[in-house]
Order: sequence, then C-alpha cells, then structure tokens
Amino acid sequence: MKNNKGNDKQKRIALYGKGGIGKSSTVSNVAAACADQGYRVMIIGCDPKSDSSITLLGGERIPTILDLLRDGMDIKEEDVVFEGYHGVKCVEVGGPEPGIGCAGRGIIVSIKQLKRISDSMDDMDLIIYDVPGDIVCGGFVAPVRKGMVNESYILTSGEYMPMYAANNICSGLSKINTKLSGIICNSRDVTNEKEIVEEFAHEIGSELLSFIPKEQIVQDCEREGYSVMEIAPDSEVAQVYRELAQKIMSRTESDSVLPDSMDDVQLRELARKQSKSVSQCHHKKTVFRTE
Repeated sequence: MKNNKGNDKQKRIALYGKGGIGKSSTVSNVAAACADQGYRVMIIGCDPKSDSSITLLGGERIPTILDLLRDGMDIKEEDVVFEGYHGVKCVEVGGPEPGIGCAGRGIIVSIKQLKRISDSMDDMDLIIYDVPGDIVCGGFVAPVRKGMVNESYILTSGEYMPMYAANNICSGLSKINTKLSGIICNSRDVTNEKEIVEEFAHEIGSELLSFIPKEQIVQDCEREGYSVMEIAPDSEVAQVYRELAQKIMSRTESDSVLPDSMDDVQLRELARKQSKSVSQCHHKKTVFRTE
C-alpha cells in the first residue's frame, strides 16, 4: 500500500458544487477508484445530509461526530471512523442543530475531535472533503482557512444554475486567495454540454479535468447502496472515474490557478449555448408580448 505518513505531499482536497449536482456520488466513486489503485483514502462528509460515505458502506449510514458530541458521548475512534470499500476510511461530520449553530464551526470542532482521538488522518495518501455547496455558509471557507485542504475542485454540469453556483464558488475561492485545481463536469445530457463546460473552465483560467457521462448505472448502484466501482467495475463510467482519480493524484501545485470568475452577462450567454431553441423561444416570447 502507498503511504505518505509524515509527508507533506499528502493530498487533502475539497470538492465544491451546487447542492444536488452529484458531489457525494463523485466523491465516493473517486475514493473507491483511488483505493483500487492502492492509495490509502479517507472521505470526510461535511454536508448536514451525512450521506457522503453511504455508497462505500453498503447503504449504511454511520453516526456523525456532531450528533455524538451533542449526546454527550465520550467519542472513541471506532465510534466515528468506519472502514468501507477496499479500506476507505469514512467519517461524517454531520450538521448543526436546525436553526442554530454554524456548519463551518461544526467542521472545525469535528476535525479537532477526530485528530484528538485518532491518528488515522496522518496515515492517508488522500483525504477528500465533501463540502456544503452554499458559498455563504461557513462550511465553505472552514476547511481552507484552517489548513485542512491543499487542493480545491468544482463539480458542475452544463446547466445554467450549476454553472452559476460554480462561478460564485470561483469568486469565493479568489476572495480567500485559494487556488482551483480543476473543473469536473457531471453530465445532465444538455446540448453542447462538454463544450460549454470546457469554455467555462477556460474563461476562469482553469481546465476541464473530466466529463462524467450521465449513465443509469450510477443511479442504480446508488439505490442499492454501492459505488459504481464495486458493483459495475467494467462499465464505461467506472473507467471515467478511474481516469479522474489518476488525474487528481497526479495534480501538482503548478496545475492550480486563482480562478477569475465570469460576469453575469458572459455566463448567461455561455449557458444559452445549451439549447438550440433558445432564440426561437425568445422570439415567441417577444411575439406574445406584442400581441
């Protein structure tokens, strides 16, 4: 097994993106692909939904650090660190109590607690943080400002709202002086999608690392509670995840850039390329108004 214990080359990455864009699915499949390649991997789910690790654990949810702390439990390593597919270490931070508390503060408290009770983080080659997508939440900046991550990636599709969120995330990363290591497209089968996201990545100064096709097998595996890598390792999309995992593990500091977000007009013009009928729709709307 590969091991970077005590080595500053350990990869600690954060994956950002609009809620519902497929971060947890991407995180779990990339983690599984890296584990298949012999890397020691940990995923830390920072989303209040606490589902980042579920497909690595046969569909089973695990206790979250914040829930156990709220219950007054004297937490031990075995209470919060669970071993999933091919030895991937799985941890769920959980969320603050509804209506009170801060997700960012919760992440910081949880990681401090984890380091206090376990040295498992030191043993990893790769640690992946599945981060809340809302840029205004403290959960967005906490992993970066506390030195928990050294690489950031954004997941999007070619649809307008996911790209709008991705563009905001770029602005946020720039404001906290954090470089971006690449864009990943989780396809929604919109027209010209790959070209649109490639252009978006180019405009912000980055690059499209992977285009993950929309395949039913991904949804089928999730419903069963497993990653694609475990249930359908010979599928085409499994190979896409393997290639993405290899790219992430080979990225260096020189591959990262401080992103330059697009203005709203540019972004909307880019997104319009996803539909060949936009001009027709616009025309019909204009006709309707004049009539």
